[in-house]
Amino acid sequence: MSHALHPMLNIAVKAARAAGAIINRASLDLDVLKVGSKGPNDFVSEVDQAAEQAIIEVLLEAYPGHGILAEESGRQHGARHSDFVWIIDPLDGTTNFLHGFPVYAVSIALAHRGQVQQAVVYDPTRNDLFYASRGRGAFLNDKRLRVSKRTRIGEALIGTGFPFRKGDNFKRYVKMFEEVMQSCAGLRRPGAAALDLCYVAAGWYDGFFETGLNPWDVAAGSLLITEAGGLIGNFTGDADFLYQREVVAGTPKVYGQLVQILTPYTRVIKEPEAQEPASASATDPMQALAGAPAAPAKKDPVRIRKAQTPPADDAPM
Repeated sequence: MSHALHPMLNIAVKAARAAGAIINRASLDLDVLKVGSKGPNDFVSEVDQAAEQAIIEVLLEAYPGHGILAEESGRQHGARHSDFVWIIDPLDGTTNFLHGFPVYAVSIALAHRGQVQQAVVYDPTRNDLFYASRGRGAFLNDKRLRVSKRTRIGEALIGTGFPFRKGDNFKRYVKMFEEVMQSCAGLRRPGAAALDLCYVAAGWYDGFFETGLNPWDVAAGSLLITEAGGLIGNFTGDADFLYQREVVAGTPKVYGQLVQILTPYTRVIKEPEAQEPASASATDPMQALAGAPAAPAKKDPVRIRKAQTPPADDAPM
């Protein structure tokens, strides 16, 4: 890479490439993999675990005082009360990987007090490295990324992900799918959300939406999108998407039009205005980051404003 990377981003890139090497080696001999199951259609392989281990080792060797939130091991590594938390998905698209379908990625983000500052998504089958530092732009390998210039959803290519776990609301999703499908130029579902978000940042998709996602699926991709000039939020257009299990992203205008379609389907838990923030989130950044869907991260009125909604003059046509 020709431009100098932020030192923390550099470490994240090193960790992502280490995980990618493990994944690529394992992909050559899928038959010998031991595969467990977290539930119906929700698989975890020894590769996920080995890749996660490699990432955590690289990160904690460089930053032993940082916290870790990782898909397979949760928060059992790193410093519990650090303001810095690495949010890791060692292999997003495990089901694709296990079938030899070459769409999967490593996703690593660094949040400082709940705000993503550094992001890397590495696609090991193409050796594509997507990365961003807050305020410094988004890149693919050496190329600066910008979201597409499309403004009309009728001409837009939209990415999505199907729900696949037993508890997911399929009927609700099918209604959304039908509505978006009839208003856009095409809908795609490759099966790795971290990459889908990068495709919005790269301008390959004009928009994206999905339900049921976890923080480690979207943390890195969300920074790539905003640094590439796109918008990302929950179905009502609020910035509070990391723990709401619903996300919509796109070029500013397509985002606005997707939000209009998806708002009726939101599951965002609305907070009474005057409610005190939970003491845990005030004192323990790890707790704030851990916000399970049942207790969404409290909205901080100062930091999380409706910045993600396009200004009025940018409203959809």
